[in-house]
Amino acid sequence: MPVSPGSCACKIWSDRLLLCWSLPLVGQDYLEILSSWYCSFGKCCETGDCRIANNITGLELDLSRRLHGQHLAKDVILKAVQGFLETPQPEKALALSFHGWSGTGKNFVARMIADHLYRDGLKSECVKVFISLFHFPHPKYVDLYKVQLKKQISETVQLCKQSLFIFDEAEKLHSGLLDAIKPYVDHYDSIDEVDYRRSIFLFLSNIGGNIINQVTLDFWRAGRAREEITMEYLEQHLRLELLESTDGGFAHSHLLEENLIDFFVPFLPLENRHVKLCVRDAFLARSLPYTEEVLDEVVRMMVFIPEEKLFSAQGTFLPSHLVNDDSCRRGCPAACTDDDAQFG
Repeated sequence: MPVSPGSCACKIWSDRLLLCWSLPLVGQDYLEILSSWYCSFGKCCETGDCRIANNITGLELDLSRRLHGQHLAKDVILKAVQGFLETPQPEKALALSFHGWSGTGKNFVARMIADHLYRDGLKSECVKVFISLFHFPHPKYVDLYKVQLKKQISETVQLCKQSLFIFDEAEKLHSGLLDAIKPYVDHYDSIDEVDYRRSIFLFLSNIGGNIINQVTLDFWRAGRAREEITMEYLEQHLRLELLESTDGGFAHSHLLEENLIDFFVPFLPLENRHVKLCVRDAFLARSLPYTEEVLDEVVRMMVFIPEEKLFSAQGTFLPSHLVNDDSCRRGCPAACTDDDAQFG
């Protein structure tokens, strides 16, 4: 509907675009082009940028309903992200380091954060994902990778003031690349007149998984619930393992040595009951019928360790034929944590 000159009417278009325009509406394609162009100036969205959603309520609900067995991760991530977004002028970029076995939900949560902070999720031009051995496979090209990485970070932040950078397999990043990242998460007002303090950096790593699993197992053997594990208790053990780690340069990088990681987020090993919930979510996501017997049968096909058969050896990675879904080649879609499905 046309509006009077000098006024701006904002409405939802196709349930996802916030349309602001003062000309007659002609054709959906035309409108989407106009609305995207207009909204790029940030004049019609609460966040100041229509690409940015910052749906904290949705993130909280998703963490509560879909991330199973991770009470520490739920609490730390929500408080960290919400606190950062609500700070008018952060002192530095937010840096979170996710630690734990494969399949426990690190990639899943990274995707969840992208989905709720950005309209287009991982496909947003404000989000960049780097997988160590995929994007930086050859050590002899580290100098070239450093130039390319700095360029991508700089261009993304200039394009989107609130940007998200995800580094998967962080323990395999070359020390030179970690040094290249450091200035962007340090306490600088700007670098080459570009302000990076509204950016978010996520580092996903398997380092620390052994001590996280051992602490969880010790609590179980002592007859204590895993929910009794506190962040304060586990973090001191996690930091010690990181300092003693010989796996890659991440554990001994300036990021850790200079305390530039704001929060270390532990992902606990998953028990039978958590995997079962994930399998249930898989069926629900596909609107497939299931019974408790079917869920139990799927879980029985997985490997559990140690001798008590307590923790899933592959986290929530399930053979794809068990839930018959081509969109996730392996892994439970409720926590579809394999790298190929998420970031490939």
